[in-house]
Amino acid sequence: MALVGEAVGDEYTQDGTVNLKGKPVRRSKSGGWTACWFIVVYEVFERMAYYGISSNLILYLTKKLHEGTVSAANNVTNWVGTIWLTPILGAYVADAHLGRYWTFIIACIIYFLGMSLITLAVSLPSLKPPGCSKTDIENCKKASTLQLAVFYGALYTLAVGTGGTKPNISTMGADQFDDFDPKEKAHKLSFFNWWYFSVFIGTLFANTFLVWVQDNVGWTLGYALPTLGLVISISIFLAGTPFYRHKVPAGSPFTRMAKVIVAAIRKWRVRIPNNPKELYELDLEEYAKKGKFRIDSTPTLKFLTKASVKTGSTNPWMLCSVTQVEETKQMLRVIPIWVSMFVPSAMIAQTNTLFVKQDFVEKFDDISPEEPVEDKSRYLRLHNTSSGTFPDREEVVSEVEDLEIGEVENGGDCTLWVVESLVIQVDFEWFCFVYDVFLIRVTS
Repeated sequence: MALVGEAVGDEYTQDGTVNLKGKPVRRSKSGGWTACWFIVVYEVFERMAYYGISSNLILYLTKKLHEGTVSAANNVTNWVGTIWLTPILGAYVADAHLGRYWTFIIACIIYFLGMSLITLAVSLPSLKPPGCSKTDIENCKKASTLQLAVFYGALYTLAVGTGGTKPNISTMGADQFDDFDPKEKAHKLSFFNWWYFSVFIGTLFANTFLVWVQDNVGWTLGYALPTLGLVISISIFLAGTPFYRHKVPAGSPFTRMAKVIVAAIRKWRVRIPNNPKELYELDLEEYAKKGKFRIDSTPTLKFLTKASVKTGSTNPWMLCSVTQVEETKQMLRVIPIWVSMFVPSAMIAQTNTLFVKQDFVEKFDDISPEEPVEDKSRYLRLHNTSSGTFPDREEVVSEVEDLEIGEVENGGDCTLWVVESLVIQVDFEWFCFVYDVFLIRVTS
């Protein structure tokens, strides 16, 4: 009978996971790959939705809202920065209050509202300024305050939504595998491989097909497809609800870390014992009940170890367990890694702003001078040379100073056509062929 009871007990997870009703769950009927495939497929469509908006955003700001390159690039990077900051709030709400599942569901609703609103903003004529075919956007009608409020309100609503989905979806996937079971623990590593693979598949689709649709078909369809993708992703996630395992909210990790730091400061004069066993620690059974592992004391960041030195007080702001101290140390060790990512992040930010703008070639359909070729619709504003080199201003001017408006001259890699003589502000478009004249690549 004892063996039968033990076998029955082994069917339940040992990491403290429960179902939505708060009851223990059986391994055979929940979690594992059965649940994780819903999460992996969700990620494909969600990444497609997000990058379908962000990858080409700077072109919408410059082409349709008639913002300058500097202003548009700044707005894009501010929005992307917000996208990566809001997960801190989302993770806090999930860990301390609502749990990952319900935080995720609420965030998905906000996410969908933002996506729907931004799709309306690019579709309805009343929510965007009239089209403009002028070469100088300074002469185009700017978006009104209402139009900007709707568009950026939608963008930042979307950012709040991703703040609740981004930190919880991958961790929820990890929750589907019990670390106390060797087989499931091994499968957890495989899950992250598949999860990142799904991220790249969704990103690839967005950066190729969806960007093509936006550039060649229209912004309405180009933004409606990501919104549809988000609807599909949320539906797939909800379909897997009966199979998910859930971790019970365990309180804010920031509060736990603050307790360790405060306790260490308040006991800064206390000597750390030579024997780690003299430090305060909970029994193994306490950790087993919560589905956690106990962590042994380490010699690094020894000042924080003072928080677990026994002084007679049991106040949680004066005495912390060794495991709690070590968890805080682990978080602090990550800070140098975060700091080291500042410069690479600043470089990566250019991929969705200046790099996109540099490679974009805008079509002009209403150039007034006499046509040097048969098809006027194929005049292209030159944003880069074919060879990838960028001549000096004096060199460009000397090549065209003797040409009249509308005159053509073969210039090696391309044909140069002088459209209009005027001075262009050279800011972030320093790489462009825009100095004292517009140079047009003409294709037959």
